[in-house]
Amino acid sequence: MSKPDPDMFPHAPQGWDVDEALTRAGSLGIELTDDHWEVVAALQEYCSKHEVVNRRELVDALNEKFHIKGGTRFLYYLFPGGPVAQGCTVAGLEVPFGSVDRSFGSVV
Repeated sequence: MSKPDPDMFPHAPQGWDVDEALTRAGSLGIELTDDHWEVVAALQEYCSKHEVVNRRELVDALNEKFHIKGGTRFLYYLFPGGPVAQGCTVAGLEVPFGSVDRSFGSVV
């Protein structure tokens, strides 16, 4: 896929760019598609509007936003190691506490 327009990410954290996301995704074994970029933009927007990000509320918001595409199942298809943990990593965001539990196989 070609690189998305940087204007698609108005809520990106300072210093983040598409090339960084591609590098991070590559290190996770993920090839970014238009659907991935849509989730990245949604994560950045959500986190920009919430000073403290609660993992459960973020999961619920993502599930609601992407419900028409399959919700949680769709998100895990894109980010098999966890849509919050891997999605936030690619989006240049701090992974919310409790998103990574190595005892259950979640990976970053």
